[in-house]
Amino acid sequence: MDMINKFYSTAVQTVSTLSGVLPGNNVTREYEVLELTSTAGVGLMWKVYNGYKKSTKQEVSVFVFEKKSLERWSRDDRETMLETLRRGVQQLTKIRHPHVLTVQHPLEESRDSLAFATEPVFASLANVVGDSVRSDKKLYDVEIRHGLLQLFDGLQFLHNDAKIVHRNICAETIVINKNRSWKLFGFDFSIANQPATDGTAHWPCREHSTSLHVLAQPSLEYTAPELALNGVNTPDSDLFSLGVLIFTIYTGKPLKMFGSDYSGFRRYANELNQRKYPPMNAVPNELTESLKALLHPSASLRPKLHELKQIVYFQDVGVKTLSYLDSLYQWDNLQKSKFYKGLPQIIPTLPHRVNLHSILPYLVKEFINSPMIPFVLPNVLLIAEMSSQREYCDHILPHLKPIFKLTDPIQILLIFMQKMDLLLKLTPAEDVKLSVLPLLYRSLECDMPQIQELCLAVLPTFSTLIDYNAMKNSVLPRIKKLCLQSSNVSVKVNCLISIGKLLENLDKWLVLDEILPFLQQIQSREPAIVMAIIGIYKIAMTNTKLGITKDVMAHKCIPFLVPLSVENGLTIAQFNTIVALIKDMLSRVEQEQREKLQQLSTIQRENKPKDASEILANELESSSVISSTNGNKMDNDMFSGFNSTPTPTPTPTTSTLAPVRPKEQLKITHTSMTPTPLPAPAASKPDILSSLMQSNLSGLGAPAPVPAPAMALTANNGWHSANPLVMNHQLASPQQASSNNNFSSLDDLDPFAKSKPNNLNGANLYTLQQPNVNYIYPMGHGQAQPMNKMTTPTLQPQNQQQQQITDNQNFNALSQQDILNFLN
Repeated sequence: MDMINKFYSTAVQTVSTLSGVLPGNNVTREYEVLELTSTAGVGLMWKVYNGYKKSTKQEVSVFVFEKKSLERWSRDDRETMLETLRRGVQQLTKIRHPHVLTVQHPLEESRDSLAFATEPVFASLANVVGDSVRSDKKLYDVEIRHGLLQLFDGLQFLHNDAKIVHRNICAETIVINKNRSWKLFGFDFSIANQPATDGTAHWPCREHSTSLHVLAQPSLEYTAPELALNGVNTPDSDLFSLGVLIFTIYTGKPLKMFGSDYSGFRRYANELNQRKYPPMNAVPNELTESLKALLHPSASLRPKLHELKQIVYFQDVGVKTLSYLDSLYQWDNLQKSKFYKGLPQIIPTLPHRVNLHSILPYLVKEFINSPMIPFVLPNVLLIAEMSSQREYCDHILPHLKPIFKLTDPIQILLIFMQKMDLLLKLTPAEDVKLSVLPLLYRSLECDMPQIQELCLAVLPTFSTLIDYNAMKNSVLPRIKKLCLQSSNVSVKVNCLISIGKLLENLDKWLVLDEILPFLQQIQSREPAIVMAIIGIYKIAMTNTKLGITKDVMAHKCIPFLVPLSVENGLTIAQFNTIVALIKDMLSRVEQEQREKLQQLSTIQRENKPKDASEILANELESSSVISSTNGNKMDNDMFSGFNSTPTPTPTPTTSTLAPVRPKEQLKITHTSMTPTPLPAPAASKPDILSSLMQSNLSGLGAPAPVPAPAMALTANNGWHSANPLVMNHQLASPQQASSNNNFSSLDDLDPFAKSKPNNLNGANLYTLQQPNVNYIYPMGHGQAQPMNKMTTPTLQPQNQQQQQITDNQNFNALSQQDILNFLN
């Protein structure tokens, strides 16, 4: 938390400082100034901020000098210092060289500040040298070696071409740009050549003054001894300063610190004449002798810059590689191609920061040169492979996006297809949809089978990133078109394999509507293609998410697969695979169709309407079963009122009641002429017919009272019928007779006989006559005819004639419409 608070306070302080310093400076009109990154210049008085140009968004660094930092100086020193700074920036603006800091906007001055804009700067050398430097900013050995070579080139240009002596080569005046190139800066004390009268080069010497502020003069720690001893200033003086700089880089501090002690500096200059050097244990052995030569007190004995480049110290492979990149713009395409071909063997040996910041910028510059892209792109992707996703998105992806759109040279697509797994791993999902997917579409449409096969192989790996519409309207149509039009069997097989891998990410209807019909359009019958088709069918059938329906299997799949099984060229294993798939489909069709038919049959049987005859037949059948089980126990079936048992012996006579066809003939069982009391019937569930009859009879008023003998007979013997077609009050039970009265035949009890004796053997007390039992018939059926043979005998006592009259009246009152409603 303390670190966060410290960072926040620093940011707030920076913003507040800028808001108080820069508003009046013209640099802010064209450039947006961001955070502070480093310091540079004499006394590190220049503050370096990141920024960008408002019009083009081009990244820059803005150098700002705040005049308030000179408030404690005397007026003369303040004016001298400001003039020195102005002169240094103006001189820097005039010089153009790859190893001299490039000024993009000239110096602008306001009441509070001086400011100018340059190329993006990482830090000054003073910010990255020393024990207190963070580990992420410490320099690698290859960076130091390469940086020194760059300084040699810059000084060579300065001395030989520009004829300028820098006079202040030190860690504060060397800046490292964004690409980790070392560049000369701080020309505040530089002296241009002023030829002598004889034409020889001459650089006037300005002796150190103790009256001026120490920062208004070159640093004594880096000043050559001849300036103090002989008053001579030459380009070799910069070489001495270069030697002190090398010593400072490796040890973290100069040879000796003087500050403003000019007399101490003169004494040390005399010591150098005696070749007394400080310990150089931290300096590499290959550089020690050359460093001592640079620190020689005699300027003429110091080595030249071109000689220093040839020492063993600079013959490292990494250094040479970086040096070649510096001079790459001078080479032709053939030389460049040879260099780029060998670069992949060197990149893994270099630190990642060197690859990312020193090599990559040179490589992406070659993207404007189309013939070189196939040679450069593998190196860029190799660096991307060693980068984090954030580094890839910040430094590599912005340069690759324009290359994704290129199709010429064709090798570009091939390289991208080979590294597609890397691109998918590092590229954000949104950029995959916008940049990588169009690249795949173009790859599918190219004419090289190798690129097509690579594209088909990598396409399923990121199918989850492809939305449904893109898959349906862009990806699948291209794969299908390629499979149908290509003459290359390998491409066709890879198309089918790719579709098979994509199936699990598709929905059921897309497969049924797009994939399966497409398979039947393929005319090729090579075994590899046939087996690829079989694989797609098998996946579609076994995948629970997809599941081919039985109708599709029956009408489309099986008729298509059966001919495939007899194609020539199939092996026995391939034939078995096809036949097994066909059998699986047939088995599934059989199972699903049988289940469907069984369900339909059950539903039809449950929903089929029942007519009246079926209802009565079912009721009678259930009554017979229950009666046979329970004996004389009363039940609620139609004929529960009769104390009867089924007997199969007598042949039943067809009843005139057509709709009812009882399965068994009923017979009255007489165990004795004495009526046997029956148990009281249990409360039964009233059936529909009884309810209808009861409702009609109840509307006619109360029936006539039943005579007591009849009531007693009914109560004692239980003569009652549940059949709604029979008027129960008309049923009579036989009266008791003497024990010697036996009926030899049922004919004697026939109530429908025209003439019967009034007694049997002179002992029968009953008067047998045709009973007046009325049945309910449909309209137009006519009167019931007398039965030839008694089926349901009833014995009518004489004392129930009054009840018969009442029942007849009730029967006549029943409406014909109610009877029709019941029968329907």
